[in-house]
Amino acid sequence: MGQPAERESGERATRRATDLQLPPGQRLQKGWPVTHYGPVPKFRPERWEFRVFGATADGGKHCWTHEEFTALPYTTVEADLHCVTKFSMVGAEWGGIPARTVVEMAPPAPDVTHVMVWAEYGFSSNLRLEDFTSDRALFATHKDGELLTAEHGFPLRLIVPHLYAWKGPKWVRGVEYMTADRRGFWEERGYHNVGDPWREQRYSYQEEPGDGPEL
Repeated sequence: MGQPAERESGERATRRATDLQLPPGQRLQKGWPVTHYGPVPKFRPERWEFRVFGATADGGKHCWTHEEFTALPYTTVEADLHCVTKFSMVGAEWGGIPARTVVEMAPPAPDVTHVMVWAEYGFSSNLRLEDFTSDRALFATHKDGELLTAEHGFPLRLIVPHLYAWKGPKWVRGVEYMTADRRGFWEERGYHNVGDPWREQRYSYQEEPGDGPEL
């Protein structure tokens, strides 16, 4: 794994935060609250496996051990995190493996349109393929140069900066390629299928035609 870059000074980060416009309905958050549903899973490296499956180009399943996955090319992305509970944490430096790297190593079939990101305890989040492969989507192992804590998703969480934070699950274990959309855990429970904070897409009743799976 590459080495985390030197983190931005607190003073500089504070100045940057005051210059930013937040998405509608959001408030600036100092620090990083812990928010999740259910217990924090125990990490067992000898049992941990990252899988890519579903509609892959070769029809097979691709797997990495924890050691193999964290040895993939490391990069950093400076990005904000917008929680649907209305707090925004700005100016964080995330380090990890780009989602595009996974797609390049385990390509999807030509007719794939969406992915389901799977995490511990069967938690899931659906994403359009173009969101998953965006320039700054990252399987994060670090924040501000330090390993994620277990409460914040160690050993792996997905960061998709242009969407609400629930679209990037903690404790990720794999990706399923899909040729049609279907809703993930929170999307089945009334959250918006897309989750764009700048359009304040919080809940499913706000969906417009084309935002959700066809019935």
